[in-house]
Amino acid sequence: MVVNADIRSATDALRGLALGDAFGETWFFRPAGEVRRALAERVPVEGPWRWTDDTAMALALHRVLRDRGEVAQDELARAFAEAYAADPYRNYGASMHDVLRAVGAGEPWATVTGRQFGGQGSWGNGAAMRVAPLGAYFSADLDLVAAQAVRSAQVTHAHPEAVAGAVAVAVAAALAVRGTSADELLPAVVARTPDSEVASRLRRVAGRPFTDEPGRIAGEVGCGALISAPDTVPYALWCAARHLDDLVEALWTTATAGGDMDTTCAIVGGVVAGRTGLSGVPAAWTDAVEPLPAWVGC
Repeated sequence: MVVNADIRSATDALRGLALGDAFGETWFFRPAGEVRRALAERVPVEGPWRWTDDTAMALALHRVLRDRGEVAQDELARAFAEAYAADPYRNYGASMHDVLRAVGAGEPWATVTGRQFGGQGSWGNGAAMRVAPLGAYFSADLDLVAAQAVRSAQVTHAHPEAVAGAVAVAVAAALAVRGTSADELLPAVVARTPDSEVASRLRRVAGRPFTDEPGRIAGEVGCGALISAPDTVPYALWCAARHLDDLVEALWTTATAGGDMDTTCAIVGGVVAGRTGLSGVPAAWTDAVEPLPAWVGC
């Protein structure tokens, strides 16, 4: 595929995604009172910060885009399965263990994903959590962003809600790279998100002022506690839009509501960093995050 690809912004988005993923993961498995105090006082956990399946799958997607210039679905499925087999202890969701083992064993990915959840397919947030680098990569062409996001989602998530979540995040990442203003971002994402519960909740948050408390937004549309695209993507994109030029502030804001913090922060990190890079991120944070593979080039 010959496109005006932006590998630099895609790599920035990947780095921000990994930072957000690892930062969000640090808040799990700690006493609730300790977490509340640390978030209120903005005291991060000492490193190392290990990233999860969000980053592992984003790495596979980034590599396919770099090597092929598009979402080659069979190749992407193999890349996901290989990454899983190399390290299955990255907090993959329960259904993804089944999917990636089956694909790794040679079953066609479309058959495997299509039979999940009684034939409905997964509507989890896994397709959305990894897709920001794709949006940054194809940012010159929003139609291509949406089409390629669909293809990237289908490899693991057959349910339309999961696909809609991936499209929304990819479009948000592309718009962030293109310089879209914070006030214009969410309405523009809504306009390109397929009709779905994801789109419905996005419309709800698109009209909410950024002066609202994150916890109030999360109370209305969710913050990933159900691990679904509809209850994850709208909140994450509202947080990203709220602090579209400040990655650190965006991550602190996102984490305050709790929920699926590694994934909401991964989405936010990917969207914002595609625009800003890691500008303004303390060295202590970048030093704490588990390094990305050397082939990423960062």
